Amino acid sequence: MGKIVISENVTLDGVVEDPSGEEGFEHGGWVGHIGDRPAVARAALADALGAEAILFGRGGYEFFGARWPSRSGELADRLNGLPKFVVSSTLEAPDWSNSTVLNGEPVDAVSKLKREVDGEILLIGSIRLARTLIDHGLADELRLAVFPVALGAGGRLFDEIGSRAQMRLAGVESGDGIAFLTYEAD
Repeated sequence: MGKIVISENVTLDGVVEDPSGEEGFEHGGWVGHIGDRPAVARAALADALGAEAILFGRGGYEFFGARWPSRSGELADRLNGLPKFVVSSTLEAPDWSNSTVLNGEPVDAVSKLKREVDGEILLIGSIRLARTLIDHGLADELRLAVFPVALGAGGRLFDEIGSRAQMRLAGVESGDGIAFLTYEAD
């Protein structure tokens, strides 16, 4: 049985929108340069090394798929080599290596994937899908890299959650001014 792990960068006030500044959000780009924060790079690599597969919504897949296939290094090699699953009703021919489209209703498709994959299934950069999985009790763990900035506006991780998400704190680390919080489903 697989374990869904949602790994996201968030601000102090819970904003997840446009961390890289490439989406046009007026407060976007709040992450800065990841390369300037070795602790963030180490956490991303640890997430990738611990995963058996990566899960994306279509938008997250297109964002990461446009950037990582041409990169090299340990993190790029791991991301490019892992099986990737994309929840989408519109994507037909994924072109990033080892990618499979999961058609149908997202909750059903991810539930089936969770039964078929042993180990961690890492969801990154797909906020709408993350919210859906949290809302339907399919998220087993949240790994949040909390950046020391509050924006006062922007899409938040828990926007549009229709039910209570009960989690328990399972780990706290820090480095480079970032708090790394791990929560497990209760």
